[in-house]
Order: sequence, then C-alpha cells, then structure tokens
Amino acid sequence: MSTSQIGVRVIRRVTVPTLFPPPAYAHASVVEAGTRLAFLAGSVPLDAGGKLVGEGDPVRQARQVIANLEEQVRAVGSDLGHVVATDVYVVSGEPAVLSAVWEVVEASGLSAGPHASTLIGVACLGYTGQLVEITATAVVPDAGNS
Repeated sequence: MSTSQIGVRVIRRVTVPTLFPPPAYAHASVVEAGTRLAFLAGSVPLDAGGKLVGEGDPVRQARQVIANLEEQVRAVGSDLGHVVATDVYVVSGEPAVLSAVWEVVEASGLSAGPHASTLIGVACLGYTGQLVEITATAVVPDAGNS
C-alpha cells in the first residue's frame, strides 16, 4: 500500500495481499470523500488538427495519447501524478503489443504511485487507424495544494 498527500486529502493505493501481485499498478485507489474528481473522456492519438499520429505504430500512438491525456488533466487543474484510475484500450490480441503499450504508460509518470488500471485488447476503436485510447479518473487538488 502506498499513500500520496494532496493538501490535507489522501490517495491510498491498495495492493491486496491475498491476490496475485499486479505488475506496476494497484488493485484499488481510495480517495477521501469530498475530493474533487475529474472523469476524463478517452484520450486518443490525434494531433490538435485532428490528424492521426503514429499510423500503424501502437507505441507512437500511446505516446501521443499520454501527451493528450496530460493536456486533459492540466485543463481541469490537475496532472498525471493525480490520476487514480485508467482503462488502456489497445487494438490487438497480442500480449507483446499490449505489453509495449503498457511500457509507455509505465514510463510516462502517470500516477504518483501505482494506480488502478485495466489493460484491454479490443477489435477496434473510434477513429480509422486508431490503435490506442486511454480513459482516466484524476483527483483535482485544491488550488495551491497540488
């Protein structure tokens, strides 16, 4: 279990000892009641002009998705370190491809501690050529208490 301070509020990340230890994520994140949360729509691998970035390259797309997610959390007054949960969607049935995308997520600094996450292989996503999408929930700290 790890704990992160957010002003006077706390994020407690829990790894359940009676379950198989997860690689680089927590089984659950608990946020004190009354904390503001942001539920973020799926971050996609499009640039500001709507052009797909990294066609055919799930790792490049994952990097763009993380960059876009960072912009999303910043726009609501938070940052990647305050993300408590993600769903990572990858168009692939190959564990090696899912693992490569997960390595990008892990290296991104996403979450100050292990966050609750699900890595999901899917048949397709919303944009032609899109291979990666991430939805997230983040704590929005009080101004001056990040």
